[in-house]
Amino acid sequence: MEIDSTFYAAPRASVVEGWRDRTPDGFTFAAKFPRQITHDKQLVGAQAEATAFVERMQILGDKLGVLTLQFAYDFSPEGFSRLDEFLSALPAGPRYAVEVRNRKWLTPDFGEMLSNHRAALVLQDLYYMPKMSWLTADFSVIRWLGRRSDIEKFDRIQIDRTPELIAWAARVRTFLDRDVDVYGYFNNHFAGHSPASLRLFADIIERTK
Repeated sequence: MEIDSTFYAAPRASVVEGWRDRTPDGFTFAAKFPRQITHDKQLVGAQAEATAFVERMQILGDKLGVLTLQFAYDFSPEGFSRLDEFLSALPAGPRYAVEVRNRKWLTPDFGEMLSNHRAALVLQDLYYMPKMSWLTADFSVIRWLGRRSDIEKFDRIQIDRTPELIAWAARVRTFLDRDVDVYGYFNNHFAGHSPASLRLFADIIERTK
C-alpha cells in the first residue's frame, strides 16, 4: 500500500509505529517523500529533512517497501547534478524510486545515474509521457495515471483501458520472470474507478502466466 499522506508532511514516529503494529506479517508500505523536499525546495538544502524522513520510515522495518521522490513538471534536467548528489547522500537500506513528469529527463545519462544508485525510474501511463520499460534497479514502480478532465465520477469505470493494460501486463510479466519486484498503483483518473482497474489488471496478469 502506498501512503499518500507522507507527501504532505512527515509522519510522527508514533504514527509509523501504529502502521507497523496494526498490519499483518507480509504487509508492505510504500511512501512518497514530503513535497517540501521535492516540490518546495526541489532538493536544495533538504538533505537533513530527507535523512530524518527516511529514518522515520525505517521504523516500519521489513514492512517498508519503496520510498519515492515524486517531482513536479518544473523540476527540469537542470537539476541533474543536484539529484545525483542527493541520491548519493540518502541513507543506505531502503529502496528508492524517482518519478519525473518532464520527459526531457528521459535520456541514457539519466538511466545510468539511476542505475548507479540502484534507484528505480517510476514508469507511468500518463498521456503526455512515453511508456517506458526501463529497469534501473532490481524492482520497478508503475503508476497508471490519467487525464483529470476525462473522468466525471469515481464510482465506476468510464474508459475501457483493456488494450493498454494488456500491453502493460506483458511488460510486467517480463519483469516478474526476471525476479524483479513490481510495485503498481492506479489512480481513479486512469479509467474512473481504481479498484476496478486493479481487479481487471490482476485478472489480465494472471492469464499471462
